[in-house]
Amino acid sequence: MMSDTIMKLTSNISKPVKVIIVAILGGLAGYLYHVFFGCHSGGCPITGSPINSSLYGALMGFIISI
Repeated sequence: MMSDTIMKLTSNISKPVKVIIVAILGGLAGYLYHVFFGCHSGGCPITGSPINSSLYGALMGFIISI
């Protein structure tokens, strides 16, 4: 039921636009991960910086969406 609704909503969006949207959402998720759970001492390579967390999240969103 839920998947039918999602399919109807996304049927008119092209593949590149979907990839960009999911990558942006992944970047937002990465940033939020840094804010709430990240390593604030700077010792962690991915979660020690909000930029790195956002880029990693965007990369994961991109990989998932393709």
